[in-house]
Amino acid sequence: MTTIDKATDSTETSLDQLLQTTDSSDRPFTVLTGHNMGNSTLLLSVPMHLFWEISEVANERNLAELSAYSNELVAQRKLDPAHATRLASYILKGLFYSVEMKQRASGQPLPAKFEDMQRTLGKQPYLALQPITANIRECETGGRDIRVKQSPEGQVTVFLAPKHVLWVVDGQHRREAMRIAFEFLRTTLTTHRYSKASLYPTATKGQEVTSDELRVWAAVYEAARSRCKVMVEVHLGLNSEQERQLFHDLNNLTKKIEASLVFQFDNSNPVNLFIKEDLIESQLIDVAEKDVVNWLDDTGTISRKDLIGVNALLFLNKTNISGANPKAVSEQTEYARRFWTQVKDIPYFGEAGAKQKTVAAQPVLLKALAKLAYTFAYGRGSDESSLETLMEGIPTVDFSHENKMWRYYQLQEEERDLLFPGLKLYLPSDDSGANRDIGAFDGRDGVIRFGAKHNDIFPILGDMIRWSLKLPNRQKN
Repeated sequence: MTTIDKATDSTETSLDQLLQTTDSSDRPFTVLTGHNMGNSTLLLSVPMHLFWEISEVANERNLAELSAYSNELVAQRKLDPAHATRLASYILKGLFYSVEMKQRASGQPLPAKFEDMQRTLGKQPYLALQPITANIRECETGGRDIRVKQSPEGQVTVFLAPKHVLWVVDGQHRREAMRIAFEFLRTTLTTHRYSKASLYPTATKGQEVTSDELRVWAAVYEAARSRCKVMVEVHLGLNSEQERQLFHDLNNLTKKIEASLVFQFDNSNPVNLFIKEDLIESQLIDVAEKDVVNWLDDTGTISRKDLIGVNALLFLNKTNISGANPKAVSEQTEYARRFWTQVKDIPYFGEAGAKQKTVAAQPVLLKALAKLAYTFAYGRGSDESSLETLMEGIPTVDFSHENKMWRYYQLQEEERDLLFPGLKLYLPSDDSGANRDIGAFDGRDGVIRFGAKHNDIFPILGDMIRWSLKLPNRQKN
């Protein structure tokens, strides 16, 4: 890397000489220089919008679309648009956070609509993007031919020409997320309407943006163009083999975080936040990080993973909590809290040895109850009267292991009709070919253990609960 001598006095030169030694299109960047594993690198802090402008991604689609880079080598995997869109939503939340911090630091009031819009997007204690790794291909190894200036105080300035494209090695989805966020903001501010690909959860396509909302979006866009920056570690002059190796190492030498730890640490997902604040911290539900395999060791807790699964059905009618809308979850909180209060009143639930005393301590049964609650509260079969019947009836259902209803498919047809008249009409037909092995009864311990295929089992258990509480029969819908 070539270094210009520190200038202490002004220098006279001709315009011709100046043009021979400098390029007016070169852009200066203040950097930190480093040696990553012995290799020269530059660490840049640049506004998001500027980073997007001076960088590219060497995936197959991009190189095919950009004729100027048709000879460049592919060094990236295929882009996942859904993942990039989720990151764009995260960036939008971060931009709101940046506006909030700036206004509070200056003592200026936030726009009137700001806090309401921020709640709609979802707040969390902290937001940050991890540094992006890039490579400048059009330079000598180690950047020896890049023009650099060092001030008497030691500040280093690097001059990057248009040819010095930052080819993203690790961070292509973050870069695409920036593009999606910028495009959303530009379109919203230009048309004064929300687009089809809106990142604002409550907006619909073509919905007009109010004047109060426009003021907020303008402040957010300004933050994206100036205040919000990303850190970029730039490697210098890597060849294709080196760049691909770096991509491999950055994406394959990290250890995946355990799901239980993710849920324990995450305060951004509104359903997870409900679980922490309304169930665990209020001591309504006792949670364990791992499931109890040996029922003799059961202390009455439910594993965090299973608690997530039950609440995914209760709030979203899904098997996971990704994509939860903060505002919608906030509006459902009272209903969800009541559901868990009623579950807590089931005899033996939450007590030591609960799994041996009630089938309600098994997560698949809780999923059946949660599915029913969502159906009557928000599903296509929503019915306030049925929801009330379910809520009031939850503690009254016979959830004991002795109740032969849970062994329905292990009984002879005559015994089924005698003990549970009409239940057959509530259950899927036996000739459908679907799984009917919902569990096994252990005669020695007198307990029934439901199977592991929860998605096959909980709808059937829900049908049994419908019959028990005389709720609408889904087989007739």
